[in-house]
Amino acid sequence: MKKKHKFQPNPDAKLLDQVKEVLRYHHYAYRTEGTYCQWILRYIHFYGGKTHPREMGRKQVETFLSNLVSQKKVAPSTQRQALNALVFLYREVLDIPIDGEMMPIRSKKKVQPPTVLTKEEVQTLFLRMNGTHLLMAKILYGGGLRLMECIRLRIQDVDFGQNKIYVRGGKGGKDRLSLFPQDIRNELRSQIDRMTIQHHEDLVEGFGEVYLPNALDRKYPNAARETGWQYVFPSKKRSTDPRSGKVMRHHVSETGLQKAVKRASTKAAIYKKVGCHTLRHSFATHMLENGINIRVLQTLMGHTDVKTTEIYTHVMKKDIDAVQSPLDQW
Repeated sequence: MKKKHKFQPNPDAKLLDQVKEVLRYHHYAYRTEGTYCQWILRYIHFYGGKTHPREMGRKQVETFLSNLVSQKKVAPSTQRQALNALVFLYREVLDIPIDGEMMPIRSKKKVQPPTVLTKEEVQTLFLRMNGTHLLMAKILYGGGLRLMECIRLRIQDVDFGQNKIYVRGGKGGKDRLSLFPQDIRNELRSQIDRMTIQHHEDLVEGFGEVYLPNALDRKYPNAARETGWQYVFPSKKRSTDPRSGKVMRHHVSETGLQKAVKRASTKAAIYKKVGCHTLRHSFATHMLENGINIRVLQTLMGHTDVKTTEIYTHVMKKDIDAVQSPLDQW
């Protein structure tokens, strides 16, 4: 059997430049690029900053990952992220596979029920929000989207005819269909109409390109200027894309919505730990309370394993309300 062709980065480039070159060849997200480079730097600095990773291997990676748990007390997801970055470095960049029988100290995963708002609390929260942030929050709750799935929505992903929202490249790179809340139909149409006008003005000024995933700009050279590919929630200002060097209009930063939700929860005197993901948790729980089949909910949420969806059955209000405290049985 012939060995599969492997992309070879420029051997004369610096290590992190090689890492970026390979990541971009495989079309990794820019956010992932930054995260992987940070972990590789932390790994190198952990060993004094003078030893090249090529001179180290599985034993050194195990020690580094174990230290993250024993000394830094990181969460399981953080340790896994560091592992993924280092496995990528050795396997894809240095061509030294190390992911065989690695046995670092594992971070213990704490199983906690998700924070869920009642329907009344969701309404109260929304009354303390306005404008684009309110519309985005309604999409998170009404369609069960993750924060970045909403932020990265393109105009062509909103199907007014079929009443569906297409989530492209969600967690794990998976695509799926989600619900289109009719309550926001007019608001969303107005938002897209405004962004269409803005895009036309950008084109007139000689701009109007947007970042395309998976190197689609090479396959479809004109797609980056098409209205359908523009973000539903674009940034107010154009900026230089760090990968291509072109001036584009990127999507809005997620921090704006995160802060808006936090402010609204404080004003609404909701003392639970509320964030954007809380709206997704609330969507799932309320859908189950309304009688949706758990397999259908699994599809809407984009979960690979139904066990992930089943966590919401433990916080369903109707199940908890059906149980009486022993103190009330006296």
